[in-house]
Amino acid sequence: MKISESWLRSWVNPAVDSEALAHQLTMAGLEIDSNESVAPFFHGVVVGEVLTVVQHPDADRLRITTVNAGASVNNGEPLQIVCGAPNVAVGLKVAVALIGAVLPKDFKIKPSKLRGVDSQGMLCGATEIGLDDGVDGLMLLPSDAPIGVDIREYLKLDDRILELGITPNRGDCLSVKGIARELGVINSLTVNEPVIAIAPVTSDRKLSIQIADDVQRHGCPRYAGRVITGINPQAKTPTWMADALVRSGVRTHSVLVDITNYVLLELGQPLHAFDANTLQGGISVRVSEAGEKLTLLNDQEVTLDNDTLLICDESGAVAMAGVMGGLRSSVTDATTDIFLESAFFEPLALAGRARRYGLHTDASHRYERGVDFELPLPAIERATTLILQLAGGHAGPVTVVEQVAALPKRAPIYFTLGQVQRLLGFEVTADFVLHTLLSLGLQVTGNENGWNATPPSHRFDMSIAPDLSEEVARIYGYDNIPVKFPVQPMTLIPTEDRLSTQALRQTLVTLGYQEAVSFSFVDEKLERILNPDVNPLHLANPMSSELGVMRTTLLSSLIPCVQYNLNRQQNRVRFFETGLRFVPNAAQEISELQQIPTLALIATGGRVPEQWTEAKPKMDFYDFKADVSQVLLSGRIGVSFIKSTRPWLHPGQSAEIIQHGITIGYLGRLHPSLEDSLDLGVTWVAELDIAPLTAPQVSKFTELSRFPSVRRDIAVLISDSIQVSQIQTTIAAVAGDSMTKVWLFDEYTGQGVDVGLRSLAFALLWQHPERTLEDTEIKDGMQRVVEALSHTYGATLRAS
Repeated sequence: MKISESWLRSWVNPAVDSEALAHQLTMAGLEIDSNESVAPFFHGVVVGEVLTVVQHPDADRLRITTVNAGASVNNGEPLQIVCGAPNVAVGLKVAVALIGAVLPKDFKIKPSKLRGVDSQGMLCGATEIGLDDGVDGLMLLPSDAPIGVDIREYLKLDDRILELGITPNRGDCLSVKGIARELGVINSLTVNEPVIAIAPVTSDRKLSIQIADDVQRHGCPRYAGRVITGINPQAKTPTWMADALVRSGVRTHSVLVDITNYVLLELGQPLHAFDANTLQGGISVRVSEAGEKLTLLNDQEVTLDNDTLLICDESGAVAMAGVMGGLRSSVTDATTDIFLESAFFEPLALAGRARRYGLHTDASHRYERGVDFELPLPAIERATTLILQLAGGHAGPVTVVEQVAALPKRAPIYFTLGQVQRLLGFEVTADFVLHTLLSLGLQVTGNENGWNATPPSHRFDMSIAPDLSEEVARIYGYDNIPVKFPVQPMTLIPTEDRLSTQALRQTLVTLGYQEAVSFSFVDEKLERILNPDVNPLHLANPMSSELGVMRTTLLSSLIPCVQYNLNRQQNRVRFFETGLRFVPNAAQEISELQQIPTLALIATGGRVPEQWTEAKPKMDFYDFKADVSQVLLSGRIGVSFIKSTRPWLHPGQSAEIIQHGITIGYLGRLHPSLEDSLDLGVTWVAELDIAPLTAPQVSKFTELSRFPSVRRDIAVLISDSIQVSQIQTTIAAVAGDSMTKVWLFDEYTGQGVDVGLRSLAFALLWQHPERTLEDTEIKDGMQRVVEALSHTYGATLRAS
């Protein structure tokens, strides 16, 4: 929003310069995007009057003029100035750049000769002093412009234009009145609002107004209008109003349109004037019917949906309510009678309507953010007074149709001084809080032990106690809030740092994997190919049919990435991704949706990049397991692996990853049938829950034993259905504390071993931290191991 600083200061004029004023507004939440002068710097230009004009003897396009530039210039004698402007004429008041003047872009005026004729200055067009009046030639000044007065002073070119970035919650500040109100509170000054008098009613002409019941309850609870007749269509917009509009970024039109725009900028209330002689019968406010058409002021014909508010007469729609008027009833240069509309439209009834039809107007911009519902009547009186003053005419009575019960409610907000101080983090007095809220127009009752504050009609953004604390902070001044560090007593407990997700990423990058970043919504078909029993959460409004469900596994995101690369001759692909997978309950209730941070890996192709030193070895289960183990090692967690039965994995080349008896992930090869259906080669995949990987791990120091260790090997024949991890757990449980490590170092099946059995050889390492172990201790431990394996699994020692 643009606004003239001089217009703003006519309402409230704090004793600060332009930069300080802009800073005050910015710190109050009304950010100043730009603060520029109306015209660039120049000097030495005054108001002059053209006395004579004669043709230049040697140039068809030049004329020799004499100009009166005032008594203080050239001892009061007229200046001779050669001019090439086509519109120069005797009697015109123009801008005269005197000898020694400096115009924008450092253009200096010096005595000169043009085709042999002396010229003592220059007659200026608007562009030559940094303005634009749309005239090809001299800038023509009003006939009453005082001769000899500096043009900057006369045109108020030292005025500045403030451009504010008003946030959507502060629709009350989309006007001079709203911004002046803020400045007045900040500087503890009284705002000089114009007195809005009731316009004299000298005509009995009026139009009936009807509002549909549903619209009156939910859309337009207040609508006012009046007929004004006998307006002078030749009336001109005064300079002070035209300057205010232009400097606010609004083009001038006719006096009637300019007045409605002026009141819009001044008070913040959109108005619309209809040519009363084009209206058929009374006015009605209703909702459009689907397919209904309306030609707007900008000549655009729109086909309406069934939820757009319309202003209508008996022959059909004449305006899109709160957005733009229709062409049929528009005011023209010949209009003498108007119907002036001023209404309150609810924000939700208009939100998005203008954009739907490719429109954005000053009216819709304000109505969508909320306009003061008490403003329609004062605004229509203000506009009527200006019309009668500037264009004459006779005003009829104001007709008001309203449903007060449907107007927005301003409920009291309860708060305490303690709440304000706790939220702001500094001490503020009760007097300041009370004074601030009263100055902002709130009605406040109670005391510092508990207040009830009722927001004014123009503040749609106040509904809870923190909103009031924010107002106190704004007016106190964000840059005035004392800077102090909070004091929080605490006891430091030494813990190991939590491993960051970034560290996991770095580990995988070091292993040759590339990070993928993909959508959290995926193709349902792929989800069901991976797991037919999956029940993913469906999106209500998906981007496309291929992205219709929330992923339950990150493989649904990574597999398409691999396919994309394989189709482009990238034969060795390794990706990883960190993100959420979404696991709903059976009823797909959003409140029960589990959002699990997950790390996923996928790899296909050779174990190493292609090179001349060796053949192209394919990645196998143990290669991929080594990569996953490296990730687990970076997380400093101990795990075990057991055979996996997941349907999308190869039954003989996959494993569950177990920590403390809980599954935290899996790894393995995709099932061959899936590889074929997805047009993939041998593909290895893994998924790990991130939480256990990044959980704090407290290191425990154990002194290394200075005594010798002893290794004993044992080979047993045992059922091939028994997991190696189960056997190792049993050995560790019965061997005793002196056995420090056990591992499998050989597996054999074939000749000499019955079907259904396998030979497993384990190494057991024995060591005591404080002494040398006796042979009998080791022998007894080994005996306990043999007996436990025999009794638990039916294992027998294998003969050498």
